[in-house]
Amino acid sequence: MSTPHEGRADHGHHTDGAEASARTVTCATCGRTNRVPAAAQGSPRCGNCRAPLPWIAEAGDADFGQVAEQASVPVLVDLWATWCGPCRMVSPALEKVAADLAGRIKLVKVDIDKSPGLARRFDVQAVPTLLVLDHGRQVARQTGAAPANALRRWVDESLSASHGSADPASGRP
Repeated sequence: MSTPHEGRADHGHHTDGAEASARTVTCATCGRTNRVPAAAQGSPRCGNCRAPLPWIAEAGDADFGQVAEQASVPVLVDLWATWCGPCRMVSPALEKVAADLAGRIKLVKVDIDKSPGLARRFDVQAVPTLLVLDHGRQVARQTGAAPANALRRWVDESLSASHGSADPASGRP
């Protein structure tokens, strides 16, 4: 149900099917609620104040390519399971990293029990398994839970290594 404060995040061009899988995100800058589709081009910005929004989506076997591999920003993939205690513990830390890096990364959560094809493809032996994808290519992998500051450092280092060196002009680590 829409409220008078609900807006639509600005992404540029939307991909077909993106509205079917959207998440509601509150802008940390102005407090406005925005719908953020799982698959879109660009990076989400608040429809009201244009501040970058955290991009957190869910994907499965059927839509992982569209949601994660075709993303225009680097993707942090969380391969998790509902029965996994460490997965539940690391989820808020991952969401904090996504919020801290709003506009620069996308967090995609994959429930391995609902997506056995992806669990096989990424050879998941333990959960949580975390991946960093850049332009659809895996550039880093880590298994196990960690605090938000350690995860942020790992993501930053992974992206710096995949780009050769940090480029302050690009806005990427």
